[in-house]
Amino acid sequence: MTPEHLAVSAVTALVTDAAAAPSLGNAQPWAFRYLRDTGVLRLYADLERTLPQADPENRGLHLGCGAALLNLRVSAAAAGLAPAVRLLPDPAHPDFLAEVSLPGTGSPDDALAALHPAVPRRHSSRFPYREEDIPADVRDRLHEAARAEGAQLVMPGAWHVQSVLELVRDAEGQEAGDPAWRAETARWARTEPAAPDAAGVPDGIPAEAFGPRQRGSSAPVRDFAAGRPVPGRGQADFEKNPKIALLGTDEDGPADWLRAGQALERVLLRATTDGLVASLTSLPLEWSETRWAVRDPVSAMAHVQMVIRLGYGPEGPASPRRPVADVLDVV
Repeated sequence: MTPEHLAVSAVTALVTDAAAAPSLGNAQPWAFRYLRDTGVLRLYADLERTLPQADPENRGLHLGCGAALLNLRVSAAAAGLAPAVRLLPDPAHPDFLAEVSLPGTGSPDDALAALHPAVPRRHSSRFPYREEDIPADVRDRLHEAARAEGAQLVMPGAWHVQSVLELVRDAEGQEAGDPAWRAETARWARTEPAAPDAAGVPDGIPAEAFGPRQRGSSAPVRDFAAGRPVPGRGQADFEKNPKIALLGTDEDGPADWLRAGQALERVLLRATTDGLVASLTSLPLEWSETRWAVRDPVSAMAHVQMVIRLGYGPEGPASPRRPVADVLDVV
């Protein structure tokens, strides 16, 4: 198969999988352009979908776009392709995040292809998990998934988990007292459920994905209601000993954020494949005065990029996705 023979329908399928990635606020801040004459697919940041309060440096935007890029690579591998990826190919255009040559050369990545069934199944689960340990072999596969993308995954001990929980609570309290933060949360986290048809809002976090309100604060689950009433939403006890993983990198620039986003999604797909569910929180990472304290001091991790809660429990509902026609341009 040569690049000019890669049908637009095939590229559309790749981008559909890419767009299933998680993103801050489910803002889906990505845009793709397929150059059919050269077989190149470009990934851009959609700068109209930034969250200036929660993500002033666009670090989270890069993580989300990196996660979409990983899904694209998984989808391509499952289709028998071996894409060649360049990150940040044009310094003059920082919103031009990656260039993917399709189909590229070499053999498809079988390890990535094996993760493909997890792409549509991966959803954030903000529900209580069972008090159940994660087996050592499953943990090992999660660590390897992060390493394969040039990142690190650390599962801190109980004392540091409690420290992270305190930082999450502190950050949530700061946000609750800031009108601009509350307005941004209300923009992307909606207290009404997702519409059952195509006429619904195709982004943001719908009410059914909030999960129940916690009794107490034992798990690092952000309350997207932020004090707003949500009809029909109940309360629940969450696990008292949450299993937390910290995903991080050695450096902390845009290319590192893109790598971290790919590592994050690879970890999440690996977790889904192994029967785990997960939720994410960047709350303590959104404040410069608390981000440094999240890292585990006994690890070599320099910069924490995401806090991941892992465990066994109910799958979360799917959040809405933008139509592929809105995120893919073919020229």
